[in-house]
Amino acid sequence: MSGGHEGGAPAGADSERGARWVMHLDMDAFFASVEQLTRPTLRGRPVLVGGSGGRGVVAGASYEARVFGARSAMPMHQARRLIGPSGVVVPPRGAVYGKVSKRVFRLVREAVPVIETLSFDEAFAEPSELAGATVAQAREFAETVRARIRSECGLAASVGFGSGKQLAKIASGMAKPDGVMVIPPSGEIEFLHGLPVRKLWGIGPVSGDRLARLGIDTIGDLAAMSPVEVASVLGATVGPALHRLAQGIDDRPVAERASAKQISAESTFAEDIVDLDELRKAIRRAATDAHRRLLKDGRGARTVVLKLKRSDMSILTRSATTAAATTDFDDLERTAQRLALDPRSVGSIRLVGVGYSGLTAVQQYALFDDLGTGGDEQVVEVSETVQDSTVSETGQDPTVDTESPEPERFAPGVNPLSRAPFAPGADVTHPEYGHGWVQGSGHGVVTVRFETRTTGPGRTRTFGVDDPDLRSADPLDSLEWDLGDDE
Repeated sequence: MSGGHEGGAPAGADSERGARWVMHLDMDAFFASVEQLTRPTLRGRPVLVGGSGGRGVVAGASYEARVFGARSAMPMHQARRLIGPSGVVVPPRGAVYGKVSKRVFRLVREAVPVIETLSFDEAFAEPSELAGATVAQAREFAETVRARIRSECGLAASVGFGSGKQLAKIASGMAKPDGVMVIPPSGEIEFLHGLPVRKLWGIGPVSGDRLARLGIDTIGDLAAMSPVEVASVLGATVGPALHRLAQGIDDRPVAERASAKQISAESTFAEDIVDLDELRKAIRRAATDAHRRLLKDGRGARTVVLKLKRSDMSILTRSATTAAATTDFDDLERTAQRLALDPRSVGSIRLVGVGYSGLTAVQQYALFDDLGTGGDEQVVEVSETVQDSTVSETGQDPTVDTESPEPERFAPGVNPLSRAPFAPGADVTHPEYGHGWVQGSGHGVVTVRFETRTTGPGRTRTFGVDDPDLRSADPLDSLEWDLGDDE
């Protein structure tokens, strides 16, 4: 599709030239779109990706599901109520997302050799041939890249162009779904300053609320503050950097990123937490935010870290290491909650953070809600440290996620045939009907829809759970790609 999102660019803007053009590419509803790509029956339907248990969260939602208000990080039970009976919930298939991501970024690298990947589904690039190019030429470049991704991968990508990372990322978000936005140099400041301050890269819920209480509602309002005011509100370290971005000054280079060693999320509270119930709610929120980043990163985690900053600014850190890496939210949150300490015993808490480390390509996306991998008996190490805090609070960079190594097709130590493979969403194969996925099971039978990326909507067939011809399958087979091309 042609990108019709031009943000009110003035007449003649197409011929305007930019000394520097930074591109931000973001795949649209990536997890859900890959499910719709490989399972044609899901195309056009509300699709939720994530755990369907009582504590499951949404890892990805299709645009059809977003129409109903469903979104990532929402409790799954709430999202299911919103989308109604026409919606479909499927478990994440990390190996498939990783393989598609590899192919997408291979295509992008053929156009721009150096890209800065942020996660499975987004990246920055700075095409050298666009230095000094016009708005129209930048748009043409974006459309060429998008067309190739659609042609060779079957997926939609949105692209933003601006003079720096900040503007490019904002533009790609406003171009969604399936569009292009190029911000002309002469219109950058007007465009940027009219946006809500929360659009600024690095302004999170806490700092956003703090600014709102001061009447700072737009990026322009922040840009108009004095350096001293900004430092007093946002901190001496982060404040000046955000102030520069608000003023349209963004000369950060595009460079390859090293894989993150830890993925985390934390929040500082306006009022200290003084009881265990409130602490548990805060841990769940932090665990949810960090889990969303973990899924985008594509690796599993062995270690869960709980960080508590007390009112005296001392930091208490507790961690637990499990026997195997996992991406299952219930297991990770359960481990984080086991690390909690009652504020009535250790003192009031002003900051809560949850981090996941020991990151590896091993993924254990649970096929069943009742088959967790992080039971109490699997915790093999618990450590605890206390330190004085001398570091000023800083905002989280929302792009800490990085491109991950290739996931394992099946988690090591788990024979896919030894675990009942017939949970909803599982990949199966049959010698007569080919590759399919489980739509439902129970009462001794399993219903399978046989389809892949190339088949179009497939037919369903029902089998007994003990049918010897129905076997667990490699999820990558649903792509029907020559997988050697992406090695």
